[in-house]
Amino acid sequence: MKDNTRTLLLKGMKDGVPIMIGYFAVSFTLGIAAKNAGLTPFQAALASLFNNASAGEFAAFTLIRSGAGYASVALMTLIANARYLLMSFALSQKLEENTGTIKRMILGFDVTDELFGISMMYPGKLDPIYTYGAMLLALPGWSLGTGLGALMGELLPIRIVSALSVGLYGMFIACIIPQAKKDRVVLYLIIACFVLSGIVNLMPWFDIIPSGTKVILLTVLIAGAAAVLFPVKEDEDGK
Repeated sequence: MKDNTRTLLLKGMKDGVPIMIGYFAVSFTLGIAAKNAGLTPFQAALASLFNNASAGEFAAFTLIRSGAGYASVALMTLIANARYLLMSFALSQKLEENTGTIKRMILGFDVTDELFGISMMYPGKLDPIYTYGAMLLALPGWSLGTGLGALMGELLPIRIVSALSVGLYGMFIACIIPQAKKDRVVLYLIIACFVLSGIVNLMPWFDIIPSGTKVILLTVLIAGAAAVLFPVKEDEDGK
């Protein structure tokens, strides 16, 4: 391995340590959700290894628990993880033009909020080796945390498992509250999500629609309406 490559890899691994620690803690509660959906610890860890996304995995585990079909799970996962497509577009502009397809595909395999953040802050053009170093720690931390959470879900008393299950909801609340306080549009959309979800689940007219399909339809409906009614304006410099 060339010295420059080794240096970049080690720097990425160093910056990936706090991400790994955070991922391990968060994914532990995700493992509880996987266990409640009927997955084994190995299956939970494998799911996180190939789908490093809290919202996408939680949505998938929720649908699996409700008995949704493969198509519903795949579609909901795609919708929940759609923002990573935009992050990938941004990262592609950060790379040198001669960066090979294989390197780009490896980089695109694990685009997360945190890895995207440190990659975009990399000075100058991004060398994928740096991000690979962070991925080497972040991805196993997420996968092992999920597997351990599922394992502990099988060993711990049911009351403790139920209490830990609430942790993931707390994480999502922590994600939406700061943004809702800064942006009234986001606040109104969150309220609309709660209200419409409650109506759909309480009204008997919607009982013929599978629960997984309800989630997908509401997600597309609310997100689409928000995009049309409240488009995000570009800055004057076009960024």
